[in-house]
Amino acid sequence: QVQLVESGGGLVQAGGSLRLSCAASGRTFSRYVMGWFRQAPGKEREFVAAISWSGSSTFYADSVKGRFTISRDNAKNMMYLQMISLKSEDTAVYYCAADPNWLRIRTNADYWGQGTQVTVSS
Repeated sequence: QVQLVESGGGLVQAGGSLRLSCAASGRTFSRYVMGWFRQAPGKEREFVAAISWSGSSTFYADSVKGRFTISRDNAKNMMYLQMISLKSEDTAVYYCAADPNWLRIRTNADYWGQGTQVTVSS
């Protein structure tokens, strides 16, 4: 089992940057594909980015491609989401997720964090 805790959210102006972190418990972090999802008020949860077990492969939603960078540090049981050129439409609660399956992480996951709020003011 994996427990996930996000941090790093906050209020930022449009065009600004934020770095989200996800701390994972347990000794099997490297066995999980990791991902970020987000949910804006009144909208369904949407996939943002995913990273493979070793970090060698990444995948992004078209809406964030070129602006967001996902990374992980297996030695520290940490995952990150560097966000630049933020837009008002990026405002949402961001969730960290873990799953054993590379394909499944793009739509769902076995484990979820509690979320961190990102608010981008225009």
